[in-house]
Amino acid sequence: MRVGFVRRLRGGNVHIGLHPADANALPPMQPGQFVEVAVDKAKVLLNRPFSIFNSSPECLELLVKPLGRASAAIADYEEGDTLRVIAPLGRGFSLPEAPARVLLVGGGVGVAPMYYLARALNERGIRPVLVYGERTAPDPALKELLSRHAELHICTDDGSEGFHGFVIDHPAVTQGEYDYAKICGPEKMMKFMHNYIATNKNWDTEFSLENKMACGLGACLCCVENTTTGNRCVCTDGPVFNLTELPW
Repeated sequence: MRVGFVRRLRGGNVHIGLHPADANALPPMQPGQFVEVAVDKAKVLLNRPFSIFNSSPECLELLVKPLGRASAAIADYEEGDTLRVIAPLGRGFSLPEAPARVLLVGGGVGVAPMYYLARALNERGIRPVLVYGERTAPDPALKELLSRHAELHICTDDGSEGFHGFVIDHPAVTQGEYDYAKICGPEKMMKFMHNYIATNKNWDTEFSLENKMACGLGACLCCVENTTTGNRCVCTDGPVFNLTELPW
């Protein structure tokens, strides 16, 4: 695929748009699915998985946090460069019918699938509440994008913006009443949310797991997760699992 744009955001996130290298339209993609990217500039053997930030027939958008060698190399790509991408992969979020009260929670780069999910919910007549947790104040451009399709609430670890504390303690979570919750972020955060909801709420809840996925096709078994129905590959059986499927 051809790089259409690269936007380097405050806080280190990189918003990248990819266009088909030929005239063909991109296949339909579901919120919560992911892609595998061959990052040739990093000279690494294995592809890297990234959540789908947004998708249309003309453009696939990713939100990448440069943490490792491969993800950091993506920040060096420029408009016109090419990337090899396998898409779409995995099982995405279920989409409720309106009317429904929906809570979205994204921790750090776990906010990546929430924009596309919020957009899809809007198209069904549902405006979700999105609680976004970061270490420090996120980029204004990213906040503007997320606010288009959701009622956005910011949490920061350092108190530089919004609620000073963890997403699980935000009033939109503790005082809100919802029919559905969709959550993605660090495992520790998701386990706290799992236990809180399982104990205190009756929300139909899904989690998008961030296990290491080397192949994305269920062949390498790097991403196996223990579930209530046995060990399952996150890349093919997930990455989205219902709360009842996770014995956390």
